[in-house]
Amino acid sequence: MKYRTIGTGPNRREVSVLALGAMLFGSVTDEKTSFALLDRYVEAGGNFVDTSDNYAFWTDGGQGGQSEELLGRWRRSRGAGDEIVVATKLGARPLAPGTSYTDNPEGLSAKVIRESAERSRERLGMERLDLLYAHIDDHTVPQRETVEGFGALVAEGMVGLLGVSNQAVWRVERARALAAAAGLPGYEVLQYQHSYLRPRTDVPDDLFPDGSLGHAGAELAGYLRAEPALTLVAYSPLLKGAYARPERLPGDYDHPGTPARRAVLREVARETGATPGQVVLAWQIGHDLPILPLAGVSSLAQLEENLAAVDLELSAEQRARLDAAH
Repeated sequence: MKYRTIGTGPNRREVSVLALGAMLFGSVTDEKTSFALLDRYVEAGGNFVDTSDNYAFWTDGGQGGQSEELLGRWRRSRGAGDEIVVATKLGARPLAPGTSYTDNPEGLSAKVIRESAERSRERLGMERLDLLYAHIDDHTVPQRETVEGFGALVAEGMVGLLGVSNQAVWRVERARALAAAAGLPGYEVLQYQHSYLRPRTDVPDDLFPDGSLGHAGAELAGYLRAEPALTLVAYSPLLKGAYARPERLPGDYDHPGTPARRAVLREVARETGATPGQVVLAWQIGHDLPILPLAGVSSLAQLEENLAAVDLELSAEQRARLDAAH
């Protein structure tokens, strides 16, 4: 396994370059399988596990919490401590069963931040949350209140590092500026969808009526270059299995640039003897930007394939070809 530092200051952590997504653990993925996946990941040197307080509310029409609860049971049964870095999120938990984060989210008020973080600590069985993200934005609350709410948890030792996901880059920068001006810790880890294939970002949906803010595009890349202390955690790097099963490719990837990038990806996969998915993960891990792929798995075979990508070295020429395709 290889490792990278996330965050700055005394709360920075060394985490494995491949993060394990636990979104469906305890719901779609049963407990026995989930425990086996976590055990194998840790055995291979992995130490960076990702969840959220709303995972996976859509599987049973509830409010989520199954993933955090399972991770809490696994941590207790294995005697896991600070060596395993657990990241969780708040802000997108539905306030009532049968609702969603698009119509009834918990939001990012100071009250919600504190109460939701407390519930996550209890479910996970952790005195301190290693990394806590603002899962989605909340325009109904003054941003200063959100910043101060998160900062207070760090000051009290309830949270180590702060992160943000699925927000406009200008909102992230504004929050970080507010935190800096107030002498508070700010967001240091950015979690956005990022893969080798590029989606259209102008397609509106219920959460983003003006087009997606959840994908890491050119603006976010430029932000990372300007702020080298930040880290991008790339969720859905394998596009839910679409590199192995093209029929799974989401519709916003259906545009003229996709075939050219797929063709180069297949070429490099043949040259390296790797799968296209492994090439994607290796491309991210070895990127000149600080990118940590966050991949969810439902079987040991999938996990083994992803773990093997950590040691896959792409040549400079292969990287140049991959980057140039459009």
